[in-house]
Amino acid sequence: MTRSELEIVIKKRAAIVITTLAALLAINTYVSSSLSSKIMTNTIAANNLWSWYQAKNVRTAIYSGLADMVEQKHTPENMQLSQHYRSEIHRLRTEPGDGMEALAAKARALELDRDHAKERSPLYTYAGSALQISIVLSTAAILAVAMPLFWASWGVGAIGAGLFLFGFFGV
Repeated sequence: MTRSELEIVIKKRAAIVITTLAALLAINTYVSSSLSSKIMTNTIAANNLWSWYQAKNVRTAIYSGLADMVEQKHTPENMQLSQHYRSEIHRLRTEPGDGMEALAAKARALELDRDHAKERSPLYTYAGSALQISIVLSTAAILAVAMPLFWASWGVGAIGAGLFLFGFFGV
């Protein structure tokens, strides 16, 4: 095959490869960005829930101390007040949806989701790098009219696509 014929073959093949890899790179970037947003959002939401949990925990400690102090004088009014403080402690801990137990469960769920996203995040970074390198190799194959560079771009592109799919499907 002459150089001109080889150049035509490489250009046709590389055009398809570059277009496909660029589309996959765009999808990879989109998914990676949304994953980064999810990590940030879940971190902030979990921190907010833990702050709310801590505020309720401080209130329960204050109420507990007040109940103990009031109970030292065994008058009916003090016992009633102590009982009120104890019921507030119970309410703060077990309130449906907003109790300390519910807040802790929600925060742990957000942290688990965030940690899962963090585990997948590097795969998208590596996939994006491999896809970019593959596009560069395809472009170099066109300019140099070199089939080995074209096949190298295929190999690196396959690695990038594999990393993307592994991160996306969690295989």
